[in-house]
Formats: sequence, C-alpha cells, structure tokens
Amino acid sequence: MTRPAPDKVKRVASIGAGPIGAGWAAHFLARGYDVTAYLHSMDEEPAFRRILDTGWISLTALGLVPGASRDRLTLTDDLTAAMSDAEFVQESAPERLPLKQALYETLGRIVPPEVVIASSTSGLTMTEIQQKCPSPERTVVGHPFNPPYLLPLVEIVGGARTAPAAVQWAHDFYAAAGKAPLVMKKEIPGFVATRLQEALWREALHMVANGEATPGDIDTALINGPGPRLAVQGQCMAFHVACGEGGMATNLDQFGPALKLPWTRLEAPELTQELRDRMVDGCNIEAAGRHFEDLAAERDRAIVGILQAVAAAKTKD
Repeated sequence: MTRPAPDKVKRVASIGAGPIGAGWAAHFLARGYDVTAYLHSMDEEPAFRRILDTGWISLTALGLVPGASRDRLTLTDDLTAAMSDAEFVQESAPERLPLKQALYETLGRIVPPEVVIASSTSGLTMTEIQQKCPSPERTVVGHPFNPPYLLPLVEIVGGARTAPAAVQWAHDFYAAAGKAPLVMKKEIPGFVATRLQEALWREALHMVANGEATPGDIDTALINGPGPRLAVQGQCMAFHVACGEGGMATNLDQFGPALKLPWTRLEAPELTQELRDRMVDGCNIEAAGRHFEDLAAERDRAIVGILQAVAAAKTKD
C-alpha cells in the first residue's frame, strides 16, 4: 500500500466517544471527509451524537466545505472494521498509558501499513505510547486544543521510533484538513500550548489559595485583559509591539530586571481540600446554574465570532 498524498485523503478513522474523539469526528465531517468513528460500546452513541450536534452548529456558522455531511459518518464498536479502509487514524482514547500501549499494539497490526496513526494525548509522550506497537515508525502525537472542531491548533511530535516522514505527512495532512499544525522541535511533556496554559493555571490556583482573587476575578481579568489580544498576537509578539519602535529589545532591556520580582509562582500549590472546594464553589458561582451544554454552546458561539472577526480583520490588511 502506498501512503496517500496528504491532500487526497478521503476517509478518516476516529477513536473515542468523548469530547475530543467526537469533536475530531465533527471537524473531519465538516471538512468533507468520510469518517468512521470507533466507540468502545454502542451505549456511548447518544453522548457522542450530542457532542456532534453541539459542534455542528458552530461548524455550520463557520462554513462547511462542499459535500460535507453528517451522513458521511459511520459508527461502530468493531475496531478492526473501523480501521480496515482508513487513510488516517486520529486516536482519542482515555489518558491511561497501559490502555494506550495495548491499543497501539493492536492498531500497529490492523491499521493498513502505510497509514499514519495520530494520538490526541495531552499528557503522554509518543515514545511511551509506541513501546509495544509493531509499526511505531508511523505513529505521532497530533494534540488538539478543546474543542477540536473549533480551535485550529494541532501540536505534532514523533516518538523515539517515529520516522520523520510520518511527522511531515501529519503536518501536511492537518494543514489540508483546515488546522494550524505546529511541529515541535523536541518531545516534551505537555507540548507547547498546554505548558503555557499550565503556567496560567498554577498561578490562578496560588491566587485562590492565598485569598488574593476568586475564580471569577481571575477569569474576568483574562477575558478583559490579555485574552482578546492573544486572539490576534501571541505573548512574544504582543510584548514586541507593546514597546514601540524598540520592539522586544526595548522590552527586555527595560523590563528584564522585573523577571526577578515575585510576580509569579511556577511551583504548583498544595491541592488541599480547602483549595479544591474554593475552586469548585467559585466556578459554580460563575456558572450560575447553567448546564454544561449551555455553557459549551455559549463558548462556541463566542469562539466562532472571534474566529470570524479575526479572519475579516486580516482580509483588510
């Protein structure tokens, strides 16, 4: 079998019925692919379809490609059948290493030999996952951001036994599938975006633990402060532009000494029962009784608006 050209793939297999697995299926369907989704049990179908329903509203608002249809979805609990004619596999099984290793031992045998297998893992390395896989050279991490049917980023990295050609093919495929692929220079836990997000999360936990801010205060600060700017400029470019003509050089020369000030605490705080309860109670106050599906729909409508606004602004340049 010859590996298909990245922009000629027609059929994708998706593994997993949760928000990531079902979210990936929604994305690929909206991009005009035939999708076979493997569920561990057909009892998971109602939850899978609810996620698909939610995602399809936003995907329709953003614009489906010609020929995109939910009728191109096949659901099955037969793993071998799901993989039989796949041209690409997106795996989103639970984040348990023994489970992943056993799954890849099977996938390495039943997935057509030239087909790239990508994992949505957010915390495991491909070097760990591919340990028992009989064909590890075509396995990569393809880590999305949630929800994968809306946020464009996919972080890509191979394991110790991954062939560079598989990493490049995955990059080109995700680009053809409408994603914003980022190939990492090294395999590190947490990748790029999750590590940056984790730094924010740890600082937020410290502020709540010390009584300096509530979860609502923290979210208000982010939504109305750096959040909108980050949709247009990343942290590095934002600080480059913030200092005028001198750019990043001025930023580092003027504000470099402030790096030694106690403005952040990167070590994680002790997750005591009190801190746990403060976070839970604070988020419940923010949610104000709204159900998860309503919160997700509100989030998705806002993200659609941001993506459309940013795209419109760029076309005016």
